[in-house]
Amino acid sequence: METLPDPSQYTLTGDDDFGSGASTPTIVPDAESVLELPTEQSPVVVVTEKPGPLDREEKPDFIKKPAPSDPAAEPISEKPLLSEPPDGGLTAWLQVLAGHLIVFNTWGYIISFGIFQPYYASKLNTAPSAIAWIGSVQICLIFLVGAVSGRAFDAGYYRHALLLGSAMQLIGILATSFARTYLQLFLAQGLCQGLGCGIVFAPTIANMSTYFTRKRSMAISTSGCGGGTGGMVFPLMAQQLMPRIGFHWTVRAMGLVVLVSSLIVMAIVRPRLPPRRSGPLLELAAFKEPTYFLFSISMFFVLWAAYFVYYYARAYGVDVLGVSQSTSFTMLLIINAIGIPGRLMPAYVADRYIGAVYTFIPIVFASAVCVFAWAGVGSLGGDYAWLLVYGFFGAAIQVLFPSSLAGLSTDLSKNGTRIGMVFTIVSVAALTGPPLAGKLIEVAGGSYIAAQMWGGACLVLGGALLCAAKWVDLKNNKGRRW
Repeated sequence: METLPDPSQYTLTGDDDFGSGASTPTIVPDAESVLELPTEQSPVVVVTEKPGPLDREEKPDFIKKPAPSDPAAEPISEKPLLSEPPDGGLTAWLQVLAGHLIVFNTWGYIISFGIFQPYYASKLNTAPSAIAWIGSVQICLIFLVGAVSGRAFDAGYYRHALLLGSAMQLIGILATSFARTYLQLFLAQGLCQGLGCGIVFAPTIANMSTYFTRKRSMAISTSGCGGGTGGMVFPLMAQQLMPRIGFHWTVRAMGLVVLVSSLIVMAIVRPRLPPRRSGPLLELAAFKEPTYFLFSISMFFVLWAAYFVYYYARAYGVDVLGVSQSTSFTMLLIINAIGIPGRLMPAYVADRYIGAVYTFIPIVFASAVCVFAWAGVGSLGGDYAWLLVYGFFGAAIQVLFPSSLAGLSTDLSKNGTRIGMVFTIVSVAALTGPPLAGKLIEVAGGSYIAAQMWGGACLVLGGALLCAAKWVDLKNNKGRRW
């Protein structure tokens, strides 16, 4: 007879000894063990046992089996298991509030650049295209830094990014209040404040997108309304305070508002996902995905033209229509105020009915029609009506862009990196668009027609590329809601 493994665990019973042949010995396992005797076809002894109170001795390797809960029994995975986004709840909506305040401090301030454009041009005796570089550098940096700050978010450094970015914003605003020359304004408002905005913006969008799926467009759009509220608050402050306390103290008062908002943000932000510290800074393989590539190029052309309207809406009223400075501030308030429903209503349609991209496509083409139609505006009443229409569609572009971009990523642990890369691409468009429009206005002797035709054409091309991106997505990812 072959030797049984670990015989101390088993008891032999029978009427006679082994060699007598009077009876067959029976092996009774201790506890609840079950023994299968070897056969000729299966010479290996297999023992299956349940753990019991007597199971204290070490088993031979060939009969030990890892328990299902044993980590050794599980396949090794390099990525942590990510839970599904909650799609609501107090913590999730607090992140939306934090996003709203971040957008208030960044885009709300930036799209109010119309406050500064005529003032700088008159005080510094500088061409409008040169002044536009200050604002365009801000927009460029808010996107350009996204590749780095988005990766920092994935690595778990969101709070560090918020602290650094907010500090740079405040330093830039304070330095602007003391600036006296074009170079000083460029370094303070364009470079320093722009870097601060870029450091905080992309991680905030990425953080919100980890909390929502079905309600993602509404969440990002609600936070994007910070551009509308900031676009009303800062021009109102300028309109009321500049005649009383002057430009420099008005800017300092704006800095105080940014400081309070930043402190609230730091108190309520909560990153949801575990950090992904390994991995490259950029994920260039994403550009091999046709949908991602086409979407990136589409947004380059859309944002090349979309922001120059905000820069020159007030200047158009002053230079072409001959309105007063006070009335021109009202124009800026109108285009920013209508942006609140312009952000929320398309987001509701996107989440509830047709998805972000199907909502985005007609918005882009409608914006193109508005920019072409701008050339026919020749009265104050017509300009007010035009500002209401474009303000709605232009605001929708600003929120449907990041919402559609966030929906392109299926791996939430890489969301910050992939969002940041597209932000970096469109930063070039944001940098060159407003100054290029300003140059076209100068070359045309103050006429806006060339700039308006250029802006409309860019939006048409961007809309066509967005259609192509959606077509490729339907072909390659049937059933995906994007």
